[in-house]
Amino acid sequence: MAHPQIENADQLHTPAGTAAELGYRMPAEWEPHAAVWLTPPHNVETWPVVMEKAIAQYDAWVDAMRKAVPVSTTQELNIPTNDSWIRDYGPIFVVHRDLGLACHDFQFNGWGNKYEHRDYDDVVPQHIARQLHLPIWIHDLVLEGGSIEVNGRGTVLTTEQCLLNENRNPHLTREQIETKLHETLGTTHVIWLPGGIEGDDTDGHIDDIARFINPDTVAALRAPQHHPDHDTLEQNWQVLQQARDQGNRKLNLIELPVPETITFDYPADRFGPGGPAPLPASYANFLITNGSVFVPTFGQPNDELALRTLDDAMPEHIITPVRSEWLVVGLGALHCLSQQQPAG
Repeated sequence: MAHPQIENADQLHTPAGTAAELGYRMPAEWEPHAAVWLTPPHNVETWPVVMEKAIAQYDAWVDAMRKAVPVSTTQELNIPTNDSWIRDYGPIFVVHRDLGLACHDFQFNGWGNKYEHRDYDDVVPQHIARQLHLPIWIHDLVLEGGSIEVNGRGTVLTTEQCLLNENRNPHLTREQIETKLHETLGTTHVIWLPGGIEGDDTDGHIDDIARFINPDTVAALRAPQHHPDHDTLEQNWQVLQQARDQGNRKLNLIELPVPETITFDYPADRFGPGGPAPLPASYANFLITNGSVFVPTFGQPNDELALRTLDDAMPEHIITPVRSEWLVVGLGALHCLSQQQPAG
């Protein structure tokens, strides 16, 4: 299926050649940011019953984040959206040493066609590229920003559950998907983890389970045996123990705890028959920006352990907790709600 395009899309500048061929790369998240892009919560179906509480937690986070980085919103630019998960449908920015900033617009199909078609969300990167006068590549490949994690040195981390899922790009092989990643992100090496956590409607996005915190260190979730995610997270951990980065160096691993299972009693609507359902609450859904790390917390004992773990592992960063138990009712948290724009 061809990617939809905005009116006057022919006026957008698409470079000749792939991003990798031209020398672009996707920077690591800890590299400097010019801005962080957001779409404020506005879809009441996403946050049924708790919209006001979710907005209050979002506003508190944004107030804190503005001290670290300029914030840009689709709302301020009058860009229409269906929902707030700009990590997944927003532009994926790449940088060039001499040419500066450009971006990609991958096709967004609502996490494997689970929901109604997201016509507005699917073209948000084109609107942003036009507003910022950026070169843009528009792809037919289905890919969400939350499904990939890079170290800025050639390695991309992802999951088989998501990128190899038949509801994304069934016509492509694993090797073809790897080639697409390298062509667009400027990477040369992929580490594949098996899958994601319970309650995650994205089919295992990497930003809920394992994150680079420096070029050769990954903070990854581990769960106790009684936890429903124990088996999957142990499989991920075993792969990471054997993994090497592009330079053939073994990765340093940091264990992140998991919160106790959180459920929400959804009304019977877009979430199926309704009733209690698990939420994808994860301390890995943090955002790194300009020397700060904003970490979702859930009012649980393991909040402090997660914050202390990241503080010890990232001593050069300011670790800031952000209460997110209402935000995660929408099935995402801080990283899902944001998309960084690199300085370039």
